[in-house]
Amino acid sequence: MFNISFSRVIESTWLFIKSSWQLWATILGIGLILVFFEKFFDWLGKWLDERRVKKWLEEHKTLEEWKKVDDKEFERITAAIFEKLGYKTKVVGGPGDRGVDVIAEKEGKINYIQCKKMEKVSPHAIRDFYGAIVDKLKEVEKGFFVTIGGFTEEGKDFAEGKPIELIDGLKLEKLFKEGTI
Repeated sequence: MFNISFSRVIESTWLFIKSSWQLWATILGIGLILVFFEKFFDWLGKWLDERRVKKWLEEHKTLEEWKKVDDKEFERITAAIFEKLGYKTKVVGGPGDRGVDVIAEKEGKINYIQCKKMEKVSPHAIRDFYGAIVDKLKEVEKGFFVTIGGFTEEGKDFAEGKPIELIDGLKLEKLFKEGTI
């Protein structure tokens, strides 16, 4: 009935590929260009966002103004302040962030930052953050817990002796103005 050999199928397929290589090259080229533009516009969006936050911070230098922003913007502000302190930062907060809102790297050392817009941070929130970083302490130098308000005495007691630095709103404002940690 049909006498088809495997070698003929391979030969026909190879002839088709060979005769249409320009089409395949064009498809591959378009794919690479699309990937490039996607990556470029991702980078550009992040760069413009960072510039916007830095410009906003130049005009809004007080803790009272920072209290008015939403949680995501507070994470960006915190990242910008840490960049001013010489860290390279990446905002990673959001759903599923596992207790880390910003990753800050300086001199090859990685630090995790938790940002909370609370008037008083409870020990429960600090314990949660410690739980998020404790199993990563081999690769992470320490954690910073940043808030616009303050910390309860119990929270301060819990953090004592642990690789967590508590930064309340007044200290954050001072860090921004003085530029040293």
